[in-house]
Amino acid sequence: MMFFKQTQLGFLCFFISLISSINIMPVMAQAPAAKPVKVDKVIKMSLAATTDLNATLYSRSHIPITAGVSGKLDFVVEPGDYVARGDVVVKMDLVPLQLRQAEQLAQIKREQINLAYLKNELSRLERLNQTKATSQFQLDQTRSEYELASADLEIAQLKLKQIEDQLARATITAPFAGVITERLVRAGADVNRSDELVKLLDTQNLEARLYIPIKYLAYVNKGDALTVTANGKHIAAVVNAKIPRADPRSQTFEVRLIIPSQFNKHWAAGQLVRVTVPTQSAVESITVHRDALILRKDGTYVVKVAKDNKVTRIQVKVGRGNKERVSVTGELSHGDQVAVRGAERLSDGELVVIQ
Repeated sequence: MMFFKQTQLGFLCFFISLISSINIMPVMAQAPAAKPVKVDKVIKMSLAATTDLNATLYSRSHIPITAGVSGKLDFVVEPGDYVARGDVVVKMDLVPLQLRQAEQLAQIKREQINLAYLKNELSRLERLNQTKATSQFQLDQTRSEYELASADLEIAQLKLKQIEDQLARATITAPFAGVITERLVRAGADVNRSDELVKLLDTQNLEARLYIPIKYLAYVNKGDALTVTANGKHIAAVVNAKIPRADPRSQTFEVRLIIPSQFNKHWAAGQLVRVTVPTQSAVESITVHRDALILRKDGTYVVKVAKDNKVTRIQVKVGRGNKERVSVTGELSHGDQVAVRGAERLSDGELVVIQ
């Protein structure tokens, strides 16, 4: 009998402990862990609606190198070669010009000898004329010959300068650093002055040429910074030229943007890029990151995270925007924090942990 009572007592203790553990478990489940979220600030800023348009990169200088004189080519740089400013690009055969230079120097020497003789003769006749030992006619004739000889010497010296100028232009140097993109003639060919020989591309100074619909003419101006994207790179390029003339067929006007030189190793002339262009005037408004928007059938929401890390779901009305941010109207202020990751399943009053 005593054993039976002890057994009942043991079973009773077991059931009491079991019921206690069952009652405790719901209490522990009532304290869930805070959910992690990533947040972004609400910013009041000027925001305009934008659109992306294609633009083409051009070198600001892609010029033909022409022959400075007629003659035979002695050297022409190879296509694809990089040349620095002042490097020799084309060199003509200098022998014919050097021979003309030597001939002209001899001619100048002859004119100097003749001028010296006439100068002495004129001085002699002027002395004789003082004593009436010579005729006035002979004196005037000698003076005229001396002046003509002096003019002939000046002409000969000018011809020498012309030959020296031709010698200087017979060797063509690069006006700027760049790459030879095309060679039109080879060494050994005879060319005339102004014939195109090679084409030089400036790879250090690029610009984007963009054609924008004329209806957006008022929203793009010289000095504006527009976002240019290509090959995963994003830059703010400054508008350095706005040409307010509409093409009759496409109804577009041209805009040119300066590309910073540090992007020369990533981008090349002829490449297509994307340019973000404003399509409306900028208006100051409350903006949030696009990732903060939660789209539902009954409207669009954002989740505001308070200072105590409790969340509130707020309905907003979405306005204009760009790639990253949109303007909204709702119960938000500049500097508030809204969730941009992990907000879809949050309910009002939940506790979160900001990552």
